[in-house]
Amino acid sequence: MIKPGPRNLITDVDGIAIGNAADEAARTGVTVVLPEGRAVAGADVRGGGPGTREVALLDPTCMVDRIDAICLSGGSVHGLAAGDGVVGWLHERDRGFAVGPWNMPIVPGAIIFDLGVGGAVDKGRYSGYGDLARQACDDVGLDFALGNIGAGMGATAGRLKGGLGSASAIRDDGLQVAALVVANPVGEVVMPGGGTLWSWALEQDNEMGGQRPPSAKAGMADDLPLQARIGGNTTLAVIATNASLDKAQAQRVAMMAHDGMARAIQPVHTPFDGDAVFTLSTSRMALPTTAAKSPGVSVGRVGAIAADCLSRAIGRAVFAAETLGSYPGYRDSHPDAFADGVKTG
Repeated sequence: MIKPGPRNLITDVDGIAIGNAADEAARTGVTVVLPEGRAVAGADVRGGGPGTREVALLDPTCMVDRIDAICLSGGSVHGLAAGDGVVGWLHERDRGFAVGPWNMPIVPGAIIFDLGVGGAVDKGRYSGYGDLARQACDDVGLDFALGNIGAGMGATAGRLKGGLGSASAIRDDGLQVAALVVANPVGEVVMPGGGTLWSWALEQDNEMGGQRPPSAKAGMADDLPLQARIGGNTTLAVIATNASLDKAQAQRVAMMAHDGMARAIQPVHTPFDGDAVFTLSTSRMALPTTAAKSPGVSVGRVGAIAADCLSRAIGRAVFAAETLGSYPGYRDSHPDAFADGVKTG
């Protein structure tokens, strides 16, 4: 049996904490994923316009086998400075990859483009991402809000407001898998001809408000959503599991998790998106074996659950997001999308 964890957040995975910080005036923010100890990690980048740091070292052929944190930020290229803030915060606590007497904090990360959502600050001249990252590190804990929070503060999703989302799944055998997402795609998250989210079929316990099933089949897409903020997009995700994975297995889980984006966003992985998925393994339990006793089958099982969690996390991000500027919130735009009226989450 499998079901959402008690929080239905990525922090349902033992050893994972989340910190968020945002500048509401600038309409931007930072989200930090902080494992309790150093964690095995992998990544897979598929968007046509990625902005990342320290992703190359996650290749299974590279030396460093564990990381200290993952930093997700708004601000496009300017937001890459957020990673420096996390590195500094970890350095002050003597965390990192040991090189002789020195500790080198390893902080992969990625950014979204949120410069087009307005705000009182020119984010092209904004120098506060390092400070926001430090605030996010100071804020780390197990409970956090969804929607217009952290790196999701300025996110958009097609024609709607996007945001920060999360979802988890726990099996009876103790396996924990969860997703965190900054949903900022050029593609649509709502099925055409109605208000039902593409991810509706995976909804658990009314986590997306109690979605009304679509009233008609969705048509085939014949164009990009031209009213979306094309050129300013990217969906970023972090998958976490307590199962022990090596770097190659973590990368495979990240690759499979991209299928979750494809179920929740239409279209996905466009030339305008910098879609990236990271996987973290806290190695709190051995990779569950199967009747076939094949590690590949076990890794595939984790990847399949991760993809479902990511689809749900995207739906929850959009459901929780509130209207900001010219980008309407999903609940404001589609009040009839819920079987029993609008739920507040």
